[in-house]
Amino acid sequence: MNPTGTTFETPEPDLSELMSDIGKGLVQLPDFQRDWIWNDEHIRSLIASVSLSYPIGAIMLLETGGDSARFLPRLVAGVEVTPQPTPEKLILDGQQRLTSLFFALYSGKPVPTRNEKGQAVERLYYVRMADCLDPEADREDAVISVPADKTVTSDFGRTVELDVSTREKEYEQGLFPLAIALDQAQLMEWKMGFLTHFQYAPEKSQFLMRFESETLQRFLQYRVPVIELLKQTPKEAVCQVFEKVNTGGVTLSVFELVTATYAAENYRLRQDWDERGERLSQFAVLADLEATGFLTSVTLLARYESNRTHGTPVSCKKRDVLRLTLDDYRGYADRIEQGLRDSAVFLAHRKVFDSRILPYQTQLVPLAAICAALGDDFHKDPIKQKIAQWYWCGVFGELYGGATETRFALDLPETVEWVNGGSQPKTVTDAAFSPTRLLSMRTRQSAAYKGLMALLMQSGSRDFLSGDTIEVATYFDLNIDIHHVFPREHCKKRGLPEDKWNSAVNKTPISSKTNRFIGGSAPSEYLLSLQTKHEISRDRIREVLDTHGIDIRLLESDHFDGFLRARAASLLDLIQDAMGKTVGGRDSDEVRVAFGDVLPGVGNPTIAE
Repeated sequence: MNPTGTTFETPEPDLSELMSDIGKGLVQLPDFQRDWIWNDEHIRSLIASVSLSYPIGAIMLLETGGDSARFLPRLVAGVEVTPQPTPEKLILDGQQRLTSLFFALYSGKPVPTRNEKGQAVERLYYVRMADCLDPEADREDAVISVPADKTVTSDFGRTVELDVSTREKEYEQGLFPLAIALDQAQLMEWKMGFLTHFQYAPEKSQFLMRFESETLQRFLQYRVPVIELLKQTPKEAVCQVFEKVNTGGVTLSVFELVTATYAAENYRLRQDWDERGERLSQFAVLADLEATGFLTSVTLLARYESNRTHGTPVSCKKRDVLRLTLDDYRGYADRIEQGLRDSAVFLAHRKVFDSRILPYQTQLVPLAAICAALGDDFHKDPIKQKIAQWYWCGVFGELYGGATETRFALDLPETVEWVNGGSQPKTVTDAAFSPTRLLSMRTRQSAAYKGLMALLMQSGSRDFLSGDTIEVATYFDLNIDIHHVFPREHCKKRGLPEDKWNSAVNKTPISSKTNRFIGGSAPSEYLLSLQTKHEISRDRIREVLDTHGIDIRLLESDHFDGFLRARAASLLDLIQDAMGKTVGGRDSDEVRVAFGDVLPGVGNPTIAE
């Protein structure tokens, strides 16, 4: 009887017993486990450790039969049992070690592995008996592997370096086949053959006796420390434990675990997601959408609908995703797919039409759920305006960069309530933007940076050279990117501070062709060239620059400090309008230090030329 609250046991079965259970299919793998990948060197080192009774680390198993963590099982590589039995335990951690030992010590088959060059090979494993009895010998060197035909050759097969293709050759060279180390019947037959081959010579008998007691018995008596999770262990605990102890170095995703769960109910989640992902891929902004994000959005919608019906809490944390029933997935996945389509169109109208400039992948989770919950109402203009305010508050408040599931759970019900006449959602009330943040936004690693450039395109910014608005077509056709207004080389020559000239304030979306035309020239020079070489009037240039929030007079005079303050104020106006709330602090001491003066917009006059 286990103590109350105990979720695991720590037995130490014999290695031979564990190998037997694997061979019978009583111990299998959950379907989410990845394939076995160990190379020859790892396997030899592992065998050497067992031969010395050294620890090889604990194995973690999960007892089957529980109602919570039900997964589709599969046999360990190398096991052939027909029909496949129902397993008693599943391997959560230790797949590489157990599979290597099963192949090498129990299966009787060549071990599929990889050599030092990474090439796929098949190997059988031996130990040099004499080296095992030599205290000065390196045990890892005593373990050798040979090809499946039991011959080692060189010079493209013309020279035979080692041949153990018969028992007699094994005896002569003192090489013991590890494939029979745990098989008492074959082991006895091999020992008798060895003694007979040497006609029971006393020194050989003594040698074999020592090898058996000092080496072979270690394999037979080796006990494997096991942590066995009991069948009542909840699924989220299995996922957490797997992620923490998995020695394969590859993180298990929630999607893979749910896939394995649904597979136990004969539902192919991976296939379903692949088909949905293919349909959604027509939208460039959804190019990096991940399966786990989709599942999280489905869970959010399912829990929201359950809250409306039964009053249950809205939540979409990992444990909630893992508890998403197949019926709920089937019931809400189509609505989330449509919600993502609506999200993509919504974002495209705000000039976020490419995953490269999507501020937050994570914000797609609540956005899709909000679109799905609102249904046709989402397409009403007053509602879309509120959704846009919520969206930009999340971007410029930089609220989706860390742990976000708690915010998701608030976003959906609060935003739907808000568009129906309720109070503002927490994301809107929490959002704040500091004017000095403009100077630290320097690359598209920043969500706010991406959002600002999208706002500039949304406000109708035009290309300096062509005068065309930067719409979706020109974005792709002309390779629109973000470039400096005061060019990098010009700023460096003047010794301007990099934290200012390389900030978002000095950047704007223009075409690569225009950027090449500007080169490293001073603004006054490239503006003059636009008028003389390209015959663009000053009034037209001024109109174009106005769409970027740039005062032409400050470029004509190469007045960088004045430009910096005026442009910062213009960008703050854009951000303020998008967030639907005042961006304060333009006359704060912090702003005076960072920009050299207050920023326009608080009653002070325009920046002097």
